[in-house]
Amino acid sequence: MRFSALLGALAAFVCFSAAASATIIGAPVDGALGFQPSATPIMDQIYEFHGILLVIITAISLFVLGLIIWVIARYREKSHPEPKKFSHNTTVEVVWTLVPVLILVLIAIPSFRLLYAQDVIPEADFTIKTTGNQWNWTYEYPDHGGFEFVSNMVEAEDIAGHPFAALRNLTTDVPVVVPVDAVVRVQVTASDVIHSWAVPSFGVKMDGIPGRLNETWFQATREGIYFGQCSEICGLRHAFMPIEVHVVPQEVFDAWVEASQDDPYEAPQVLAAYYDSVRADAQLASAR
Repeated sequence: MRFSALLGALAAFVCFSAAASATIIGAPVDGALGFQPSATPIMDQIYEFHGILLVIITAISLFVLGLIIWVIARYREKSHPEPKKFSHNTTVEVVWTLVPVLILVLIAIPSFRLLYAQDVIPEADFTIKTTGNQWNWTYEYPDHGGFEFVSNMVEAEDIAGHPFAALRNLTTDVPVVVPVDAVVRVQVTASDVIHSWAVPSFGVKMDGIPGRLNETWFQATREGIYFGQCSEICGLRHAFMPIEVHVVPQEVFDAWVEASQDDPYEAPQVLAAYYDSVRADAQLASAR
């Protein structure tokens, strides 16, 4: 296993040395605010729902702030040395009961629509089984011959000179690979404690619980490289369980699957060849 992991790390280094021209879309950015770029229809809906909530909550906050300022100015001691005394106001009480209910209903409609879209998995092109371990991930492709591999974080001392050095603690030795536009079912479980498989740009977060098999899905519509992390505290090295997903053209995925069926720890070389061709095409285009 250790020898295979070393082979995987070497293959990953070759792959990513060639991937300087690959597009890293889903990754943390210094000083950034908001979500990572969306790469799936679900994340698009999350963006939309976030925008609706932002408008509603901003309006409520400004309204409450305005009421507070008005009360302070209108009923200050100088203007009303004798404070107002009243026990109830039926109209006000009806309004402040009905209006919040209507606001919650307004929020619930897109919320339920989003929850339904996340929960109901459309007909999938294939399935990936993901098992969380302390502290790495095991991936299995049951619809492609059942090959599996263990994905470990590339340690800081091994990433020196790496073109993606800025993504320390995120790069893995053997990444997950999926074809663009494919509907992928992800089955998530764990071998020891509770983990959580999460990729922000996909709008995906699913807990892996020992003895249970949870399901989620995504459909990546943009080619590129996306990163995530275990999002459930799982022990000493919880922060060192990155997730790396490469979204590539179908023919590249097919070649990667064929190579993975022989040796998944050597398969990243297929990605290296693909990124080499992308870089060569880019250089040729710029030279014209």
